[in-house]
Amino acid sequence: MQVRRLVSRPVLVAAAAGTGSVVGVAGGTVAAAAYFARKVITPDELQPDDVEILRHDAGTVTFGLTPETAVPGRYGVWLDGGAGHVRVGDIVRTDAVSVTRRLLAVDRGVLEVGPARWNQYYYWDRPSVSLELPDEDVSILSDVGPLPAWLVRPDGGSAGGDWAVLVHGRGARREETLRAVPVLREAGWTSLLVSYRNDRDAPRGPDGRYNLGLSEWRDVEAAMGYAVSHGARRILLLGWSMGGAIVLQTLDRSPLSSRVVGVVLDSPVIDWGVVLRHHGRLHRMPGPLVRVATDLLGSRRSRRLVGVREPIDVARTDWVARADELRHPMLVIASDGDDFVPIGPAVALAGRRPDLVGFERWDTARHCREWNYDPERWERVLRAFVEGR
Repeated sequence: MQVRRLVSRPVLVAAAAGTGSVVGVAGGTVAAAAYFARKVITPDELQPDDVEILRHDAGTVTFGLTPETAVPGRYGVWLDGGAGHVRVGDIVRTDAVSVTRRLLAVDRGVLEVGPARWNQYYYWDRPSVSLELPDEDVSILSDVGPLPAWLVRPDGGSAGGDWAVLVHGRGARREETLRAVPVLREAGWTSLLVSYRNDRDAPRGPDGRYNLGLSEWRDVEAAMGYAVSHGARRILLLGWSMGGAIVLQTLDRSPLSSRVVGVVLDSPVIDWGVVLRHHGRLHRMPGPLVRVATDLLGSRRSRRLVGVREPIDVARTDWVARADELRHPMLVIASDGDDFVPIGPAVALAGRRPDLVGFERWDTARHCREWNYDPERWERVLRAFVEGR
């Protein structure tokens, strides 16, 4: 998932708009709540630069100190609006205002001092470029139209009966899921890296809004149908962030879930209610205002106000409350350092369903960056789970 706050400071301005009277307060509350709700479900069109390159040499790059640049691990950096890309690794030194990291590769473009954009995916292009693995472009037909996907066959080149469907997070790209492909390929699984409605390279949904998994699951079901029609007998579902929420809805709603033999969730949204309250607190929004926003999302009467075709029932996304309904073995990976999707629901779900859920807890990694922080551990736990299917 692209990590930005789900909402921005104008929410607070909207909340203050109705302080002149009782009617004004009520109207201002609804306006602020509606703004918050719309921001949560509106796809991000812009990808602004978010880090500064201060200097570089043949082996290192020095960035301005930010929460992103200061965390250990390996990452990518987009240059020149995405035209260029470099990869960086271990932190060499830090001071009060900067972080110097080892330069691993210049993948394209020219490394220059100036603004850049952090790339938590590390990889920058399709599998054949980033991983040097043979891949294929395929098209998956969903109810919103054709959805582009990448297909990577296992070692040996022919797709057998074991297929994995990889689902990226909110506002992210298919490159987010590349980290799992080498492990899956070595284990004999065909990987299908999918897009879904409202992605930048996919058709818009009927309302052009994210539905928090409550409509996007149909696109994952379509991908599963594609896999079955091409010989899949057993399916793994892997989801990152909101991709995890989509996977959980797919398990609940799709008849094809009977083909699923395992689920891997990385930094998953297990309860959107918790995520909404968390981002409300980040913006110092009163709890009642967040509850109003949640109610607006789920109300048929407020569909036009928040811009959705069908209500979004946030309660249906609470898989701690719905834990007894789960039937598939899961590996859940989450981090105490995740400041975008709180770890609490993952901990609670693992506690409620120890018979199904294997839980791997990181400490320092930020959202969807467990692999970046400790790739050896991440690949080891994924490999063990896959080999156990």
